[in-house]
Amino acid sequence: MKQEQKRYSSDLSDQEWLEIRDNLEGKRDRYGRGRPRKYELREIVNAVMYLQKTGCQWRMLPKDLPPWGAVYNYIRAWKASGVWTEIHDALRDKVREQAGKEKSPSLGIMDTQSVKTTQKGGAEDMMQAKKSRAASELSSSIR
Repeated sequence: MKQEQKRYSSDLSDQEWLEIRDNLEGKRDRYGRGRPRKYELREIVNAVMYLQKTGCQWRMLPKDLPPWGAVYNYIRAWKASGVWTEIHDALRDKVREQAGKEKSPSLGIMDTQSVKTTQKGGAEDMMQAKKSRAASELSSSIR
């Protein structure tokens, strides 16, 4: 394997790429068919990592990475087929084994303050909503 030169701090190292490569290669369709790839998978993942690290807009991806549309299509396909979950689970298992723990965690902790909910708040939130609507109606009647 040739040594890749990192362009961005978010690019995968050779070792990182080796860890996830098998989960990505050969995933054209379930029958193994499909068009030849136009972009290297490592470059697609590098673009995903760049987006995650910088938080830039899709269309602002640097020109030396694959086009944003191609990256987006790969992300959607990998999410739909469960590839991201496979990669996550494989890496989690490896880290746990290296730490001398069982592969699968036996306990999960969820912080209720950070869990999204559809439940509305108490009376104070309702009062705020009523005030907002009243202010909105007032401004629309002035126009």
